[in-house]
Amino acid sequence: MSLAETLIMELDQEAKATRAILARVPDDKLAWKPHVKSMSLGFLAQHIATTPGGAAQWGSVETIDLADISPPPEPESAAAIVATFEAGVAQAKAILAGMDDASMLKNWSITRDGRCVMSVPRIGFYRSVMFNHLYHHRGQLSVYLRLLDIPVPSIYGPSADENPFG
Repeated sequence: MSLAETLIMELDQEAKATRAILARVPDDKLAWKPHVKSMSLGFLAQHIATTPGGAAQWGSVETIDLADISPPPEPESAAAIVATFEAGVAQAKAILAGMDDASMLKNWSITRDGRCVMSVPRIGFYRSVMFNHLYHHRGQLSVYLRLLDIPVPSIYGPSADENPFG
């Protein structure tokens, strides 16, 4: 199995839990924030939705400058967030499927104003940003839902609201 195939397999598995939590975002709470310093619920969900496709696209080139990365637009609706996620997962899988192991092991860099901020093997970027970054924000989103008294779906096992083993 190639490195790209292992990432695609993980993306497929993790997309199920991410899809389930994004589907619970209510339209009438998109502007809600748990704290003044926090992202809005809608912005956080949109950030999660755009992460797989955006990260895959950034990783498909050898270098990207932070100036070329802009935040995702505010979402129009919860349904649009889920649609954005589905399109991003499909985009990520297509990009990853086109990479061989040599491409995955080649160094990838991010710069700011011509200065290298990070340089790692491409697979390290994908692990760190496409996956770990996604998991971090998905965890935040589960807290937002809990604070809004919206049932939290099972992610890796039972939640207080859902038990896939019971």
